[in-house]
Amino acid sequence: MAKLPVVAITIGDPCGIGPEVVAKALAKQDVRDLCIPLVVGSIAVMSQALALVRSPLRILEAADAKDVHPSPDGISILDPHNLNAEDVVPGQVSAAAGKASMEWVELVVKLCLNGAVQAMATAPVNKEAASAAGYKVIGHTELLQKMTGATNVATMLMSGGLRVVHLTTHRSLRRACDAVTRENILAKIRLTHDYFRQYGFPSPRIGVAALNPHASDGGLLGDEEATAIEPAVAEARAGGIDATGPVPADSVFHQAINGKYDAVLCMYHDQGHIPIKVYGFERSVSVNLGLPLVRTSVDHGTAFDIAGQGVAQAVSMAEAIKLAAYLASGRGLPR
Repeated sequence: MAKLPVVAITIGDPCGIGPEVVAKALAKQDVRDLCIPLVVGSIAVMSQALALVRSPLRILEAADAKDVHPSPDGISILDPHNLNAEDVVPGQVSAAAGKASMEWVELVVKLCLNGAVQAMATAPVNKEAASAAGYKVIGHTELLQKMTGATNVATMLMSGGLRVVHLTTHRSLRRACDAVTRENILAKIRLTHDYFRQYGFPSPRIGVAALNPHASDGGLLGDEEATAIEPAVAEARAGGIDATGPVPADSVFHQAINGKYDAVLCMYHDQGHIPIKVYGFERSVSVNLGLPLVRTSVDHGTAFDIAGQGVAQAVSMAEAIKLAAYLASGRGLPR
């Protein structure tokens, strides 16, 4: 039997629902069957989370990433002791909590890069708390890109068979439109093609969403389709990539759900996030393309409004951990 991959799991901002959803996800047997989980975060916070959800699992303190072994009733936790319990108040923005949550991510990136763990799955950080802690780069993807030096990185959201790659994510809509260039689109098409081949798709079918309504109606509603998207798709096709577009955004996701495309490249954050979350919010997860490591994440925020109440759903966290295990094992994307 092949050795299970070690998946490092950051608990996110401890004032949010991250610790709770991690505790709930790791109680699921199908999650534990796929990997050896290593939680990175505060032992005190995770003890509270396990008690909150009445989990029967016990905490196993890990001295380092090598000190991790399968356990039927335990959760290995690596705690760098960078957070005081009194700084954690559920539902409140805390600079101390924001700092700790980002430091946990930085630690796990280093563990991935030196081969101590095979993948990482992240619970949500809070951008306001990270900013209050002095971080200029406040998103997971941006931080990972900075730490690894990766130049062409994309965020892909998945829910069931709908897979959406984003040209841009955390930009204002005005700035996102400026990024709709032939060069940027072609780079993301090629990145999507290459990763989907690694994920087990011999000839990935990529639908490329239009930016403007009705794919600009022949130039009446903008020119980005003619000046940027069409040339990028044409060049990709000339290079042997099965790309189609620009496809009107009010059609392309429905077509993908019905099996016409293996992935959709969208132009900006909400264009991709909205269809994913309408189609299957609870199951949706995020995965980065272009990083020299496997990183998956929940597709929701810190939910401060319900933090500490024990009511948060853990489906996305469980799916993120399972996906990280699949990818780390070389099994590709689950179908």
